[in-house]
Amino acid sequence: MKGLKKIGYLGPRGTFTEIAAKQAFPEDELIPIRSIPKVIDHAFSKTIDYAVVPIENAIEGTVNVTLDYLIHQKPMPIVASLSIGINQHLLMSPSKNVETYIPRKILSHPQAIAQCHRYLQMHYPEVEIEYADSTGQAAAWLAQHSNEDVCVIANEQAAKTYGLRIAARDIQDYDHNQTRFVVLSAKTQQPITIKNARHLGDKTSLMITLPSDFTGALHQVLSAFAWRKLNLSKIESRPTKTGLGNYFFIIEVDQLMDDVLLPGAIAELTALGCHVEVLGSYPSYSDQSVSAAIKQ
Repeated sequence: MKGLKKIGYLGPRGTFTEIAAKQAFPEDELIPIRSIPKVIDHAFSKTIDYAVVPIENAIEGTVNVTLDYLIHQKPMPIVASLSIGINQHLLMSPSKNVETYIPRKILSHPQAIAQCHRYLQMHYPEVEIEYADSTGQAAAWLAQHSNEDVCVIANEQAAKTYGLRIAARDIQDYDHNQTRFVVLSAKTQQPITIKNARHLGDKTSLMITLPSDFTGALHQVLSAFAWRKLNLSKIESRPTKTGLGNYFFIIEVDQLMDDVLLPGAIAELTALGCHVEVLGSYPSYSDQSVSAAIKQ
């Protein structure tokens, strides 16, 4: 339909990323893409208008493949972020008996497997674990191979999409499980509004590389924000991939880029010999209502 934006997301259908993409772009064309790097590739080449990819999980932390690929391979601005609750379920073919069935293998995305570690150790300590590109891909595979002795970990939407049975609900290790997704675009740097979600506030994400020969550089970096009373909600180090011991820092500031404070902090850091890149200045949203308890 004319006028619809093309939204790429980590597919296939039935992934948590599809849920996030539907909430962020309920009226646009959603295009499932098989891996996070390929989603980012399509956005970078402008064959889609926006990419929706996971960036951080409350249990497992940063989704490194997203962050590293975005920074080292296909840089483009973050224009919004959306956090959604994550409930992981154990799914099986409807032809199996829930009470007696023991799978030979459990298949899912590495993050989903890690989020359910205690459950798997308690109930299936000897069962083989195999990784898929996404929870939706695992569910789609099982639907096409229903005779295989395999269970998958995925969400309720995947169970409905692929006609699978929920053998065990909410098997994630922690109740307060959320994943944050970022919206990327090479076509615009303007932040977008997600209308049907709660606005949590605004963020500016920075990548800061410290000078190698400056003693106490990290302290100086943090001081540049502290005396300006700029609140930091995240500080994380990632390897520069140029040698052991070489790192850059991802810092999230709880406000949009302004005309004075953030440019002043960046200028101070540059004067110290740091390299600073703005990864995006954007609104942050959640699918949780103001009064709802967080659940994943």
